[in-house]
Amino acid sequence: MTQSNIPTQLLEDCHYLGRLHGSAVLLNRNAAVPWFILVPQTQMSDILDLPDKQREEILADCAAVSRFIKQQLGFDKVNFAGLGNVVSAMHLHIIGRHTKDPCWPQPVWGNLSGGQFYAPKQLHEWQLGLAKIMGFSAVAL
Repeated sequence: MTQSNIPTQLLEDCHYLGRLHGSAVLLNRNAAVPWFILVPQTQMSDILDLPDKQREEILADCAAVSRFIKQQLGFDKVNFAGLGNVVSAMHLHIIGRHTKDPCWPQPVWGNLSGGQFYAPKQLHEWQLGLAKIMGFSAVAL
């Protein structure tokens, strides 16, 4: 999947970090919480409709990002969702949460204030951390 295959709305809202197996790995531009979005390479819109093997591979990628959030970024809670109400292309949200984040205990959707952004150095460091996950390939930022 190239950047041109990712829905425009997601590219406007996110940094494109690279690829993990069959999915593009994005990071929401708002740095208030680590909000990763995986965009699987499929025409289907719901993960539960995928063939078993493909679904298992994508969920393994999601679990790997969750481990990165917990082990490398120090979060003890991860929210996971696949909504698709605004952007119909399949994309899966993996979000690090803690009791002191600006939305807690509410969901991040509609409750995340703007104004916090990632420094290029931090994005690169996170790419390096994700590269320790088998199969992640970073792209130039």
